[in-house]
Amino acid sequence: MEESREDHDDGSVARVAAIDIAKASGMVCLRVPHDTIEGRRVQQVWTVASTTNAILELGDRLVCQGVQRVVMEATGSYWRPFFYLLEARGLECWLVNARDVKNVPGRPKTDKLDAVWLAKLAERGMVRASFVPPKPVRQLRDLTRTRTVFIQERTRHKHRVDKALQDAQIKLSDVVSDLFGLSGRAMLDVLAAGERNPRALADLAKGSLVKKKPALAEALTGQFEEHHGRLLGVLLGTIDHLTAQVRELDRLIADLMEQTRAPHDGTGTGPPRTDDTSTSSARDAVTARELAERLDAVPGIGPATAQIILAEIGLDMSRFPTPEHLVSWAKLCPRTIQSGAKNTTGPAGKGNPWLKGALGEAANAAARTDTFLGARYRRIVKRRGHAKALVAVARSILVITWHLINDPDARYQELGADWHQRHLNPARKTRDLVRQLQALGHQVTLAAPTTAA
Repeated sequence: MEESREDHDDGSVARVAAIDIAKASGMVCLRVPHDTIEGRRVQQVWTVASTTNAILELGDRLVCQGVQRVVMEATGSYWRPFFYLLEARGLECWLVNARDVKNVPGRPKTDKLDAVWLAKLAERGMVRASFVPPKPVRQLRDLTRTRTVFIQERTRHKHRVDKALQDAQIKLSDVVSDLFGLSGRAMLDVLAAGERNPRALADLAKGSLVKKKPALAEALTGQFEEHHGRLLGVLLGTIDHLTAQVRELDRLIADLMEQTRAPHDGTGTGPPRTDDTSTSSARDAVTARELAERLDAVPGIGPATAQIILAEIGLDMSRFPTPEHLVSWAKLCPRTIQSGAKNTTGPAGKGNPWLKGALGEAANAAARTDTFLGARYRRIVKRRGHAKALVAVARSILVITWHLINDPDARYQELGADWHQRHLNPARKTRDLVRQLQALGHQVTLAAPTTAA
């Protein structure tokens, strides 16, 4: 028999409010104890407009009612005004996943019933709060996500440039590895300006492309018309505009990271310092830029990736007590399914797409390095495949990130690509090799090793 110890606090709340949020309004359900009759609940349901003044009036009313918690569903981006304004009013706000608060099947589906159902779940402690970072991290997240979208859009426009060239029978991408490199971009600008002579265009080649001038002249011979020139000019202008916007976002992100500080003031779970600098002011001196520099030492993580990771998981690991909590939240571990005597693993889940995208790129880069993470990828890919090996490396990177953020004294130390070989169990490796030889039909006799005289 397995005994489990639970806290006396079951998570129930006496005074709770729930909001079913739409675009222009929100359905509020307030549930509080009855003034005179013990055990009875008083319920009020009304509609509130999603304007600033209406939400502030709602906050005043909830404060007067002594509401302990306000719960709302994550509905697009419409929850943000309610959450931020009510939180600023001093109320404890919880954002919950709509998947976790689905109503009982077969019951009518209305905004009023949804708000009542959400309030009942909240007062009984049957919902979990989603991670909503503080305001500086939210601002950093907005900037990094916008930069990611602009970079993706710029890449799509670059692909459109190649499609326009292919339509005009210009095969420049077959000869030039980087269509937007120094030589390729110079040829594209001259093409858009009106130059049509293939040899004159090929003379713009620089560096290693100089020896490919005949191939370039052949690739630049096509049916490039005035229509293609106008289209190419528009696409190149859009790409330049997006590049300028990405540079501006890089500047804004760098400034914000210099101003944002990690709250190492006793709220985190990292070990305390043992020297004389273990004061809250010394801990507060750690900026997001310094944390990004620590993460930059991890193989596969660059400056931009470090900024994205910090923007998505925040600078305070007290929200994630252990690395396993963070890995589970990021959906980088398989889901356990146990029924009877059968134990299986399910899919990891979607998780945060911005975080998983950055970690996936970092894992893909680390897999090609001669480091511990690269060796980990090569060990797993042989038996689990490329995709699962990348997820395993991404999980390792996230665990390393948790320790670097949580402990102000932690720094990344490379274990080396031969770490697994150095910590290998010789007896187990011997058994594995013997089994492999026996499976091939060989008879194996082990002899004691001889020592040199």
